[in-house]
Amino acid sequence: MAELSAAERKVVDWIAGERATVLGLIETLVNTDSGSHDKAGVDAAGAHIRAFLQQRGIASDVVPNAHYGDGIRATVDGRSGAGNGTILLMGHRDTVYTRGEAARRPFSIADGRGSGPGCCDMKAGLAINALVLSAFAKFGAPGTLVGLFTADEEIGSPSSQALIEEEARRARAVFNAEPGRPNGGIVTGRKGGVFMRLDVTGKAAHAGNDRADGISAIEEISRKIVELHRLTDRERGVSCNVGTIAGGEVVNMVAPRATAGLDFRYIHPADRDAGMAELRRIVAHSHLPGSRATLEITAEFKPLVASEESKRLYALYAGCARDLGQEVREEFAGGCADSGFAASVGAPTICGVGPIGGRAHSPDEYLEVDSIIPRAQALALAVMRLG
Repeated sequence: MAELSAAERKVVDWIAGERATVLGLIETLVNTDSGSHDKAGVDAAGAHIRAFLQQRGIASDVVPNAHYGDGIRATVDGRSGAGNGTILLMGHRDTVYTRGEAARRPFSIADGRGSGPGCCDMKAGLAINALVLSAFAKFGAPGTLVGLFTADEEIGSPSSQALIEEEARRARAVFNAEPGRPNGGIVTGRKGGVFMRLDVTGKAAHAGNDRADGISAIEEISRKIVELHRLTDRERGVSCNVGTIAGGEVVNMVAPRATAGLDFRYIHPADRDAGMAELRRIVAHSHLPGSRATLEITAEFKPLVASEESKRLYALYAGCARDLGQEVREEFAGGCADSGFAASVGAPTICGVGPIGGRAHSPDEYLEVDSIIPRAQALALAVMRLG
């Protein structure tokens, strides 16, 4: 480990002594159901975070929302004249799991790995953000820190996007505490994603007596799906996937309706417009005369595109990690995240600075417990050196 300044050492050592505290917060959050559409659960997780922060003298405010969980914004004021712009720490409270999953699989630790719904994605990341805010509330912040604890990332952040972009416009650095990769990776680039619903209407008819009078919505949507999947271009990082499909009424009726869920992903922003134009062309063309189709965007993430400023931010973070004896590496992720919204307004942004974990969105989701404190220390040291 490299030599740290006295001020840096004080913060890093204090964080090391908070292992039990941060594990307690992670356990509380994991054991609180907070599926994206469960407003009461997402708000309960938020109440636990606010209580943790309040006990440490950190002010927070609530951005109310009638449908999704409320936004939470915490602030730790920096020293006067400590640079322009805030330092933004981000994370989402919602998970992909339904109510009751926390009771079925409560937080536990075995052989150095934590488990439970949302343990790495991303309740451990929320906990280290709260811990880092606490450290600077105690020892003084090099600049104004803002912690966002948002409500609905897993469904595209319909209520949180505007709040993220608002805070990112004021920030000179953004750290998103999504889980670190199993190889110690820090995410410096992500794909953008457009999630859509395709509805096709045909005409019902008796499948035996009047087959020629019908227009099969299932046949029409099937033909469209073949064309949609041809939009995938792996070399450019473009993909189109039909992930869900449903249709028809009964087996002996020509299907009058069908629906499908689409996932379109891209790396380069220009490919978004080109791909969407081709998608709409495919949807508009009827293979079966008389069929009709509509396409609705249900959620959308912007890509995390590296800039010169974000590259410098990664280099700063990586240097801090190395000074603490940690090995990190850059990584590109095909998955989407809120960090894309922050980067889209010009804020230098890196992602995946949370504790290391994997197999998110599955019963096998895990958290490397021994990575929690080191990742919190690296984040805190990067914040100090930004100052």
